[in-house]
Amino acid sequence: MPFFYRFDVYYWVLLVPAMVIALVAQVRVSTTFNRWSRVSSGRGLTGAGAAEAVLRFHGVYDVRIERVSGRLSDHYDPRDNVIRLSDSVYGVNSVAAVGVAAHEAGHAVQYAQGYGPIRVRSAIIPLSNIGSQLSIIFILIGLFLYSQTLFGIGVVLFSLAVAGQLVTLPVEFNASRRALATLESGGFLEDQELRGAKKVLSAAAMTYVAALLVSLAQLLRFVLAFGGRRRD
Repeated sequence: MPFFYRFDVYYWVLLVPAMVIALVAQVRVSTTFNRWSRVSSGRGLTGAGAAEAVLRFHGVYDVRIERVSGRLSDHYDPRDNVIRLSDSVYGVNSVAAVGVAAHEAGHAVQYAQGYGPIRVRSAIIPLSNIGSQLSIIFILIGLFLYSQTLFGIGVVLFSLAVAGQLVTLPVEFNASRRALATLESGGFLEDQELRGAKKVLSAAAMTYVAALLVSLAQLLRFVLAFGGRRRD
């Protein structure tokens, strides 16, 4: 009973506040994107056009730009070397669409220029994915069987998932900085529009920070629980 009581305390003290922050971040990115989706870019630049402009500005010519269904499902796929833009971004000439598309193009430029942190991220992500998929299984089995070993393996695997999120942060922030600097240097957005694009990308970046906080809180909860099991 003492172990489960402490486990529940960790939940309310650590995890719930982090989850609230994550929820606020998700609401903020949605409202910010919606607001600047209603503001057209002065040059009539669409999301696809913005992505292409950023690539050309940095001398990258071998990246395809495709349309993908969904909302805010935009991403750069390094395996196929393609930028996939959602329906709300690809052919839309809003400030929000331009900002999001430029950000994804920033990822393509990172790969083209051999940006160090993205190489680290590419190396660790396979392990991180394994940790994300298997950690909870080991933790739950460890709890059910009251096995310290299995629970500990689950905690280690979960830490790999957290490490993947951690190395993602500098990659995301750098992609946004590249995007905004290019949009400004190339004169693709006016000053007010540039500020709007920055708000959209800043809100999106905070979702990564919030997700990491949730995972760190969960990891600390597991670590403390593991220590509690050893004492019981």
